[in-house]
Amino acid sequence: MMNWNNNINPVEYLSITGVVLAVYPHTENCCYQVIEISTPEAGIANLIAGPDTYFVRQARIIPGMQIIGFYDGNAPMPLIYPPQYNALVIGEATSWQNIKVDFFDRNLVSSDRTLRLNISDSTDIITKTGQDFLCGVSDHTLIVLYGAATRSIPAQTTPDQIIVLC
Repeated sequence: MMNWNNNINPVEYLSITGVVLAVYPHTENCCYQVIEISTPEAGIANLIAGPDTYFVRQARIIPGMQIIGFYDGNAPMPLIYPPQYNALVIGEATSWQNIKVDFFDRNLVSSDRTLRLNISDSTDIITKTGQDFLCGVSDHTLIVLYGAATRSIPAQTTPDQIIVLC
């Protein structure tokens, strides 16, 4: 049973990466869009982007683009083909920058224990609305954009940008 009072994030952010094949409205509701992607591991999959989906750096999704989508691994999913994921965060996947979405504890270690953040003066820390975040980032869900990371466990990195999901 999930304890909601111990700073445990009830969302388990999982990701799927693929090349965009098409973007089209979800049924008659144009506020929701289907982003059809081709993935190496799952074949064809659909990301459903809605009004609450956050697009990293306001990425405009077009066919041919490589993207990464984050969804709630604890949310119910329809058992259909192709699989459909309700996207919470979508960003462009590049070879020079990684994107991680997760809850980071007081030691700035992700909940899956794979990444530790080392904040520097050059790390840009903002909110979803693009405003400066003037508090500490520990014990928050973060979108982390970073380049190189160590090969330690957990890997350590100095992020280029952190977007705090309040």
